[in-house]
Amino acid sequence: MQAYDVVIIGAGHNGLVCAAYLLKAGYSVLLLEKRSIPGGGSTTEETMPQEAPGFKFNPCAINHIFIHLGQVVEELELRKYGLEYLYCDPVVFCPHPDGKYFLAHRSVEKTCKEIARFSDRDAEQYAKYVEYWQRFVNSIDAFFNSPPKSLVDIAGNYDFKKLQDLFSVIGGVDTTLDLLRTVLSSPLDNINEYFDCEFVKAPLARMSAELSSPPSQKAMAFGAMMMVLRHNPGMARPRGGSGGLVDALVKLVTSIGGVILTEQDVEQVIVDDGKAVGVRVAGGKEYRANKGVISNIDAKRLFLQLVDEKDIDSADANLRDRLDRRIVNNNETILKIDCALSEPLKFEHHDHRDEYLMGSVLIADSVNHVEKAHTDCTIGLIPDEDPSMYLVMPTALDPSMAPEGKHTLWIEFFAPYQIAGAEGTGLKGTGWTDELKNTVADRVIDKLAQYSPNINNSIIARHVESPAELGERLGSYKGNYYHIDMTLDQMLCFRPLPEIANYKTPIDGLFLTGAGTHPGGSISGLPGRNCARVFLQEHKPIAQALKDARDTITSTVKSVFKGD
Repeated sequence: MQAYDVVIIGAGHNGLVCAAYLLKAGYSVLLLEKRSIPGGGSTTEETMPQEAPGFKFNPCAINHIFIHLGQVVEELELRKYGLEYLYCDPVVFCPHPDGKYFLAHRSVEKTCKEIARFSDRDAEQYAKYVEYWQRFVNSIDAFFNSPPKSLVDIAGNYDFKKLQDLFSVIGGVDTTLDLLRTVLSSPLDNINEYFDCEFVKAPLARMSAELSSPPSQKAMAFGAMMMVLRHNPGMARPRGGSGGLVDALVKLVTSIGGVILTEQDVEQVIVDDGKAVGVRVAGGKEYRANKGVISNIDAKRLFLQLVDEKDIDSADANLRDRLDRRIVNNNETILKIDCALSEPLKFEHHDHRDEYLMGSVLIADSVNHVEKAHTDCTIGLIPDEDPSMYLVMPTALDPSMAPEGKHTLWIEFFAPYQIAGAEGTGLKGTGWTDELKNTVADRVIDKLAQYSPNINNSIIARHVESPAELGERLGSYKGNYYHIDMTLDQMLCFRPLPEIANYKTPIDGLFLTGAGTHPGGSISGLPGRNCARVFLQEHKPIAQALKDARDTITSTVKSVFKGD
């Protein structure tokens, strides 16, 4: 049996980040990846090498935002390993049926000027909306960069400016109560407090819904950060696609002794006398973990599929039942469409300029249009009668992803994982078939053609992935690319459950990381970084405590002398 200090299940970006920190701390690390390439949801691939050679696609993640709220890129010096981020500006374009459009630049001031072309009042309100939610983000991002139950780590992440923002949103009893009321309200409630015009409301509702819940869902108003963060710290993409981040991490990990093995499907976590001591992969080969096993897959699949029942029950008799019944997934996932294009999209009825295509393009005709796109999914209906969608033309920012003069198109269409009334049919019994997914994709493209008529004649080749196929490729539970829903009751110290929210589990030596842990899905690397911190605190408590104290003092001194 080959032995390493740490075995990590899954080589997604969080697993790679976690491995990098542990390798730098002196541990030997093995990553086992089920697919033929590392990266998980952050890969760049030629998905149609025969029909569209030379076209590179991001099958899942595309816009990198949350990673710029932390120090992963800087601490791991990923730029030395080839990572280069390209920032989008404009960041969002949303054409409206009446000819108006929402155009957001990275600059809030420029965005307000765009809104003022159609509404002076909503332009003024937009500045207030962003300012409020920016202070909120600044006041809580210390939590993102810390294990959720570590008060010392959290406190150490606050500098002078962050403390100012924190006290500005919880500065008094009434202010604190108003913040609590706002957080407990829905994105739609909050948007209606600020704005009058549908051409502003609809895209903001659509951006809030990127956390995979309808804009009317209570306790989800913090979804406003999905728009606000596009202003600061900004929205960027690695040159060459999302796989650029993974490529840099792989180079780092392997250069400092890490081992990555692909096509290794972990079938069991080996537990001996209450301690995780290794894993067994398909075919029977075993790998020994002298210090611990870290899972980059979600807790449900880990404990309900890869760990023996008796080993779980002896550690926590309630855990299996709580994982099975307590964790919520609302059945919403995505149908993904990638297209190779002979020419760029043209929004000819909306003062088209090529720069509109730099960021995210939203087809969100109204708030109700967005609402239906999400509520239908939860009851198993496909909202394709009048599709709403989120799309990106990556080559507008990075021409290297397609042959010269050609373009790629990335379309995200929210759809149910399990289709109502189709149980037991299609892939994995979800009801999804090749015929159905292509029929839905046709309707999505037809809707897009209402805004960009040239789309119908510019598609060279198309690749459609159903929710069931996406779930199979990513190995995600019910196709949930966030692992579990990003609702308030499943965030921070509740993610995925309170008793396993701090990356440790009741089984000694078994740790969690990945999108299903704090601070959640999207590209941030923070679950990997935070998990590594918890691991090191457990195995090298004195050394890690001294390092944390040094980092805190350094950060505080810099903050004071910079005046922020």
